[in-house]
Amino acid sequence: MAQTLVLATRNKGKIREFQKLLADHDITLLGLGDYPEAPDVAETGTTFAQNALLKARAIAKFTQKVTVADDSGLVVDCLNGEPGVFSARYASDMEFLPNETVDAKNIRKLLQVLEGVPEERRSCRFVCCMAVVRPDGREMTVEGQWEGRVLFKAVGEGGFGYDPIFFDPSLGVSAAQLSSVEKSAVSHRGKATRLVLKRLPHFLSLPTLKVM
Repeated sequence: MAQTLVLATRNKGKIREFQKLLADHDITLLGLGDYPEAPDVAETGTTFAQNALLKARAIAKFTQKVTVADDSGLVVDCLNGEPGVFSARYASDMEFLPNETVDAKNIRKLLQVLEGVPEERRSCRFVCCMAVVRPDGREMTVEGQWEGRVLFKAVGEGGFGYDPIFFDPSLGVSAAQLSSVEKSAVSHRGKATRLVLKRLPHFLSLPTLKVM
C-alpha cells in the first residue's frame, strides 16, 4: 500500500521536482493544492530548519498525514549569508518592472547589490532544509547544499528562483541550463530529498509518541 506524503507547498516547481525524485518509490504525493483550506504558515524562523519545521508541524496537524516541508534559499558569502531565509521575498521592497515576475525581481535586486563584486568573491550555495513531521509529533530534519557562484547576468531558460544566476563550476553551466533530471542529481533539494527517502522507512516505523 502506497504511503501518502503531503508536501507543504503551493510552489508548482518544487512539487514537480519532488514528484520526479519520488518516481521510483511507492509514495503518493499531495500538495497544498489538494488542501485549499490549509492554513498559511508564517515563516518567522531565523534559520531554514526553523521555517521548515514550522510549516511541517502546522500542515501535519491540519491534514493528519505525514508532512514534508522545506525551506530553501541562496546564501551568498560576501553578503553575510543574504538573501538566505528571505530569498523568496528578497526584493519585496522594490517595485515591479512591466511584466516582471517575483523571481526576476529578486534576481534583479541581487545583481544590483553585487554590482562591482568580482567573480572570485561571488561564491554562494543553495541550501535546502527538509523537515518531516508525523501527526503524532515525531520529527526529523535533513539538509542539502549545492555550491556555486553568482553570475553577472541571467543565463538559461529552465528552473525557477535564482537558477539563472547560479553557476555550478564543476558542470560549467547555470542551474537554469540543466534538465530537471540533471538538476535533481546535484541540487540541494535533490540531496535533501534523497536523505529523507533513505531515512523515511525507519522514521515511519518508530513507535507512536504518547501525548502527555
